[in-house]
Amino acid sequence: MSSAHSTSQSTSPNTTESGPTPSPARPRRSSARDLAQIAVFAALIAALGLPGALTIGGTAVPITFQTLGVMLAGAILGARKGTLSVLLFIALVAAGLPLLSGGRGGLSVFVGPSVGYLIGWLLGAAVIGWATARLLPRYPIAPALAWTALGGIVAIYLVGVPVFAAITGTPLDLAFYGSTVFLPGDIAKVVVTVFVAKGVHRAWPGLIEPRSWPWAPRPGAIVSGPASDSTTSDSTASDRSA
Repeated sequence: MSSAHSTSQSTSPNTTESGPTPSPARPRRSSARDLAQIAVFAALIAALGLPGALTIGGTAVPITFQTLGVMLAGAILGARKGTLSVLLFIALVAAGLPLLSGGRGGLSVFVGPSVGYLIGWLLGAAVIGWATARLLPRYPIAPALAWTALGGIVAIYLVGVPVFAAITGTPLDLAFYGSTVFLPGDIAKVVVTVFVAKGVHRAWPGLIEPRSWPWAPRPGAIVSGPASDSTTSDSTASDRSA
């Protein structure tokens, strides 16, 4: 009795008969590596503004390469880090740094007709990153192109075009029609993003933690079907015979 009692007292409070008790999950914090990646992609978005901007026709929204950096941020870093990198870039622009194409910066940018596209960048990076985590580790090309276009084009336009129409007083249908001048360049950016992201994830797996689609069956879930129905009927018949 005394030896058993001493053994139970010497057992660590964090262990059980089956083994050590898992420690409670700690809240996830951004590591130095995460912060470095966020800063690098914010710098990439800024660097893609160095070639300048192209304005076609009478549109007040310039065509730039910086949307490519936004797409790459979501596709390579994921939703959280990709969105944070875009947010960091926007914060630096708001602080007055001339990081937008054409050397634009400061608070005046946020009352101009292109402010909706800046806000749409956040949504675009989040959508692309969310989908990329669920396409990994295989990252098939066709679904990646579709989801990157959804985030890098549709999501950004859904925010940018209505805000542009409201600020400039342009009818919404005309504003959407005018935004079609951006489509050829944005489609090319989607293609570049997908092939670059596929190469990066192949060379450095683990940048984004793969996740399952919300509608995918969970591990251990009971899936009903012909086999399960026949099993149920067999068990019922045996119960009746008993």
